[in-house]
Amino acid sequence: MSASLNTAAPAVAVATAVDPACAEPLAVLGRDVTVPLVTGGEVTYAALDYAASAPALQRVWDDVAAYAPYYGSVHRGAGYLSQLSTDLFEQSRVTVAEFLDCRPTDQVVFTRSTTDSLNLLAAVLPADCQVFVFETEHHASLLPWVDAQVTYLNAPRTPAEAVATLERALADRDPYGPALVCVTGASNVTGELWPVKELAAAAHAHGARIVLDAAQLAPHHPVSVQELDVDWVAFSGHKLYAPFGSGVLAGRADWLQQAQPYLAGGGASRKVARREDGGVDVEWHTTAARHEAGSPNVIGVYSIASACKALTEAGFENLVAREQHLVAKVRSGLAEVPAVRILSLFGDDAPRVGVISFVVDGWNSSHFAAALSAEYGIGVRDGLFCAHPLVRTLLGSEPQAQGECGAPEAAPGERSLNAIRVSFGAGTPDEHVDRFVRAVKELVADGAKWQYRTEEGRCVPAV
Repeated sequence: MSASLNTAAPAVAVATAVDPACAEPLAVLGRDVTVPLVTGGEVTYAALDYAASAPALQRVWDDVAAYAPYYGSVHRGAGYLSQLSTDLFEQSRVTVAEFLDCRPTDQVVFTRSTTDSLNLLAAVLPADCQVFVFETEHHASLLPWVDAQVTYLNAPRTPAEAVATLERALADRDPYGPALVCVTGASNVTGELWPVKELAAAAHAHGARIVLDAAQLAPHHPVSVQELDVDWVAFSGHKLYAPFGSGVLAGRADWLQQAQPYLAGGGASRKVARREDGGVDVEWHTTAARHEAGSPNVIGVYSIASACKALTEAGFENLVAREQHLVAKVRSGLAEVPAVRILSLFGDDAPRVGVISFVVDGWNSSHFAAALSAEYGIGVRDGLFCAHPLVRTLLGSEPQAQGECGAPEAAPGERSLNAIRVSFGAGTPDEHVDRFVRAVKELVADGAKWQYRTEEGRCVPAV
């Protein structure tokens, strides 16, 4: 086995205090990619859409490249490469559990994404389970509970109101049946941190369990299952600087063990035998494998473990300090533009990660985002960010109004219920956010330098 494939838990580097303005970003793929501008020439691409998919860490890519020649089937073969890959796969499970500070009895189940993780949890809910979810959730955590009795809670305007709203709702429920609360750790729209620990305490005080959607939290802050006292946590690799379509559901084992497998097939079953009557008897695994049927995404799982190690070694204290330096730069820069309105639930002083959404007076958000890309080489996101009720609430629209995720609903220049989102993280250099702030100011002051048209619901440069 190559030394670079050693999957033993790394020694955690001791973080020393640094000036965040001087700290270097972590190395990521694509940092030197250049893109053409419609006005002529090329510029280094400024990837400011981390909330959708963060670029892969160079460390992750290097680890995967080192493993790739040793790729083999997991849990399926007696050969050396199969055994090596199986060890790497299972050690990755240990690494993720350590990264999340899981309880000794917790299970780590590998999935395709946060969406898949929460749909898995929805599939194993006990009968008659009541689910409580705020309308502010991403659709991945808002929509999977179709087979449960769901109570949707209105958007709170302070963290304290969020806790009080949940407590009132739980107090009115049937106290004898199972219940689950689903809450985000950091909003994918506003970046604001939610009072997860307090919400968990409220849930448990009323006999309910809680699952944390950490898709936007885990890449930016340490997540401790034990400290937050959540029952489950879900996140995606592609937001944690790890590519290849993988995700995690980690937490209490009992509901997972008692339910039928999420997918029926090889890997989930321990023993299958024909009955005399012609049927089939199946004995299912009680481990995480119960819900991991089929050949697993070994490279995706390993990439998550590699990202967990890289972030731990870099030290979240330093990563958070540097990111807050960038957040302050963006927010102070946008505050200097009267036409810009930053979207927020909890107010300007609320702690947040590097996710900021805003609208610009007189601009369709798709038009503005297209100009940032075509004229400045800056990639942001526009639309409703798969959180339609929240964005519509923040924009003053009826939360039940429908819209296509990520697509504007009006031509450039017309009022449209969509916003612009800029997001960044551990791999973002200062120059990218400086260029973004400068571009916003120039576009608001001088307008776009190019003409744009609508094509299949998107604003694109006219040719």
